[in-house]
Amino acid sequence: MFGLETDIFLLLAFSILAACAFEFVNGFHDTANAVATVIYTNSLKPNIAVIWSGFMNFLGVFFGGIAVAMGIVNLLPVELLIDQNVYHSAAMVFALLLSAIIWNLGTWYFGLPSSSSHTLIGSILGVGLAFTFMPENSYGAGVNWSKAKELFMSLLTSPIFGFALAIIIMFIIRRTLSKPLREVVFSEPKKNQPPPIWIRAILITTCTLVSFFHGSNDGQKGVGLVMLILISIVPAHFAMDSSKNPVEMKSELIQIGQIVNRIDSTRLSISDRGHLQTIKDEIVGLTAQISKPLVDNQLPLEQRMNARRSLLLISRNMKTILDNGHANLGASDEAFLKNQSAGESGIRRYTDYAPDWVILMISLSLGLGTMVGWKRIVVTIGEKIGKQHLTYAQGASAELVAASTIGVSSYMGLPVSTTHVLSSGIAGSMVASKGVKNLQGGTIRNIVIAWILTLPVTMVLSGTLYVFFRWIL
Repeated sequence: MFGLETDIFLLLAFSILAACAFEFVNGFHDTANAVATVIYTNSLKPNIAVIWSGFMNFLGVFFGGIAVAMGIVNLLPVELLIDQNVYHSAAMVFALLLSAIIWNLGTWYFGLPSSSSHTLIGSILGVGLAFTFMPENSYGAGVNWSKAKELFMSLLTSPIFGFALAIIIMFIIRRTLSKPLREVVFSEPKKNQPPPIWIRAILITTCTLVSFFHGSNDGQKGVGLVMLILISIVPAHFAMDSSKNPVEMKSELIQIGQIVNRIDSTRLSISDRGHLQTIKDEIVGLTAQISKPLVDNQLPLEQRMNARRSLLLISRNMKTILDNGHANLGASDEAFLKNQSAGESGIRRYTDYAPDWVILMISLSLGLGTMVGWKRIVVTIGEKIGKQHLTYAQGASAELVAASTIGVSSYMGLPVSTTHVLSSGIAGSMVASKGVKNLQGGTIRNIVIAWILTLPVTMVLSGTLYVFFRWIL
């Protein structure tokens, strides 16, 4: 495969297998978020619910785009962490994979609906921070902090939003439905008896939406994880999208150069002047690189990582200058530069990509994982968050909150915790019914503790493992 030496091939194969295992664990860890309400309202039998949820998770990954995946890839400036020793790259991969799997399995075993998103992001940050403080590091920060801040805000606000939105939806349902309908939707399901067909249809629809959007968000994190592995261990083959002709970026680089030359550097801060000079230097170097004769319209393997580094530096520095608001450019010039920093249509389209086989592999891993191991956390969500049995209105409200929040986050390219959004939605619906006293304090406390501990624990664990693996490999 790619002409790799046997030991490197084995490292790559093991790493990809571990990534699939993480996504498999993510599947059965997070399945409860989609199926708990349809199971506890007798809308679907458990086996049918998890199979249907698994199928929709599969479709969600496959058709959900790669914006969230690239958010994960760009969190770690992997182009800085890669050096000539491929085992250092393997140490990074093994550390973040093992720490993520260990925490996910541990919280699943105790039936805690913790966040796979927090787990993966914490593991990546731990590796980046460990690299930052290594004596041999001459590059500076091993974490893209602007991207990290963006992800933190998404993960922090989504549970609060889910809790509040569930209360609002419950209030609207109470106010808009007639008394006979309210009595039906706010009643507890009868044992082994399915709800009225229209309620059942609503609950199955919301379950379907949560499953699909879970795939489009959490599944894309697995895609991003595999791309991190491929870029780290075999950068020559995956640093750039080989399906695109690099010569085509030349005209865009020339236009970017013309626009940045119009920026009045005297109006910029000292740091932004440095960013501006970096853009100019990288454009000159990259333009010279792609102006040389290319075989089959492809950069030589040994030059692709440098080309990736140049594209990312140009993109990130442009975004920083524009965000700081002192570029003093016309609206059309500013719009062009912003478009060039986007993954789908700008110069980032050469670096922000995922092969179809990666998306299919993660789709299968998440879909299959969804079909097993679901019961522990289903019980927590269905029985232990509130003191009363889940009503039809509560189930529909929580899943509607989860589906809408995750769907919008996926569209914006932001990772969000399916677990926390739905759990907070359930809690909000319980509070809307009978106040805060309707929550089970012990379960809420355990969920909050897991939520608070996930990031620091996985960061310490992955950072420690990274240092250890760098030492032994």
